[in-house]
Amino acid sequence: MNTHFHDFVTVDMRGLKAALVARAQAQRVSVSVLVRDAVARELGLARATADQQAAALTGTASSAASVKLSIRMTPEEAERLAAGARAAGLSRGAYLAGLIADVPVLSAGASRTDHLATLIASSAELSTLSRNIHHLTSLLREGKVRPALEYREMLDTLAGDVRGHLTLASSVLADLRPRSRSGAPSNHPTS
Repeated sequence: MNTHFHDFVTVDMRGLKAALVARAQAQRVSVSVLVRDAVARELGLARATADQQAAALTGTASSAASVKLSIRMTPEEAERLAAGARAAGLSRGAYLAGLIADVPVLSAGASRTDHLATLIASSAELSTLSRNIHHLTSLLREGKVRPALEYREMLDTLAGDVRGHLTLASSVLADLRPRSRSGAPSNHPTS
């Protein structure tokens, strides 16, 4: 399936190889992926690796060595796997691991990126509320009651706004975590 040519570079690691291999294993990525990302960061082309995002998503990063798995698929199945991984912003291996772990956002075919964007937007709104409350507090401390009254409507809806954010955040995070064997999202911490 791989028909492209690779660009190879040989580098003398000068004693860094063991640490590099250990880091790659801990992040469940190949040494090549780790080195490419480091070079991309150095060149100003930085982006988080799909495998690093997947490790955070599925909680599967560990100090145990990963296993390379070869599977046979039809070309259509392989393309669907690759398309799903691209849509989720994950490597094929991380995407497949997420499907096996029954991460709801992946198994439902929903957009992981959209879920995260929704959570980020809601958090930004909550941050605006926080700034407004800080400003209101400053106005009240200074005895500026009239300008402080402009925040009355915000205060009337504050509890509902915060509750709405927490409901949204818990829903999004639940959809991004693997389900336990019972079918409910797992409650163990994933790091």
